[in-house]
Amino acid sequence: MEFLCYHRDRPGSAALRDELLEEHWSYMDRYATAMIARGPTLVGDTATGSLHIVDVPDPAAARAFAFDEPNYQAGVYRDVVLRRWHNTLGRTMWDFPGGRTGGNRYLVLGLGAGPAADLALPPEVDQLIAYGPLLADDGVTWLGTAALLRAASADAARATLTAHRYAEVEVHNWQFGGRPS
Repeated sequence: MEFLCYHRDRPGSAALRDELLEEHWSYMDRYATAMIARGPTLVGDTATGSLHIVDVPDPAAARAFAFDEPNYQAGVYRDVVLRRWHNTLGRTMWDFPGGRTGGNRYLVLGLGAGPAADLALPPEVDQLIAYGPLLADDGVTWLGTAALLRAASADAARATLTAHRYAEVEVHNWQFGGRPS
């Protein structure tokens, strides 16, 4: 089962995050074969959160992944968004033809309200790194849509989702994550 996990940083936790970097990476190394996408959200060079999309056996395994994470345990994160997710593109971020660098990258989270929206891929599929619906643990009930993409601006990234179909749309600067090579 695929899950999107977005840990939002607690304000003022950057020093603790830096201190735990190796512990975080070591923890994530255990999930390397399950990763669909990963990486920090940023304001400038400062991390504001950490996104991981993983394929794990069940909701209990997803909760363990999210809440056993060293930064979470140490108090780096303020809160966690954890939702079932469907990998509409059927690939990982490492398969993105645009590569790891070049252009602005964004995480767009559309938090649902009402009937499901944006279940089909948007027209500029070649700019999508990951895309799919956010679902309840039942795997059916639509709770929103998430996209990782390359776009000219935050406004262009936001336009990937249908305006006025969400209670809230968040747009975060994002970069490919993982251990530096």
